[in-house]
Amino acid sequence: METDLLILALVILALVAVALFFQQRQSRTHRLQRDFGPEYGRAVRAMGSRDKAEAELLARRKRVQQFKLVPLSPEDAHRFTQAWRALQARFVDSPRGVLGEADALVRELMDKRGYPAGDDFERRAADISVHHPGVVEHYRAAHELTERERSGEVDTEGMRQAVIHYRALFADLLQTQGPREAGHHHPEMRTSA
Repeated sequence: METDLLILALVILALVAVALFFQQRQSRTHRLQRDFGPEYGRAVRAMGSRDKAEAELLARRKRVQQFKLVPLSPEDAHRFTQAWRALQARFVDSPRGVLGEADALVRELMDKRGYPAGDDFERRAADISVHHPGVVEHYRAAHELTERERSGEVDTEGMRQAVIHYRALFADLLQTQGPREAGHHHPEMRTSA
């Protein structure tokens, strides 16, 4: 009789442990979906499995936590805003080459905020996705159009779309609060391309 009770208790403990494991896993999935938004689904598709995608997203978060991300000073925010306005004005008069300038300005802003500089676009996009998941797809779309423009494959409308995509990321990065304040847009950035 005691053996039967011991076996029953062990089975119950095993079932509770399994239930807790799946509950924690589901909770982690929901947190990552909430925190990364559309980037979560993109990572699952790119990695081919939920477990691999979640491991990648957690690794991104851990890597970005090591960065010394800082808000912009009001002076820097003003300087970057003025540079963006000048870029948009040049686009109206002469769109060729402006996408490269927009990319460089976004990279300079990322550097100023504390994101590591580098030539690996996918790494930069992954880093941005941690605190700016709502606009990382804009960054990817803008980068793709910029690469195509360098090959002469993008018309003026495509260039205009790229500037709009860059502007979305630029506005999100142009915050003067901490990195978790993502989504804060400055009114002066709402101008059209």
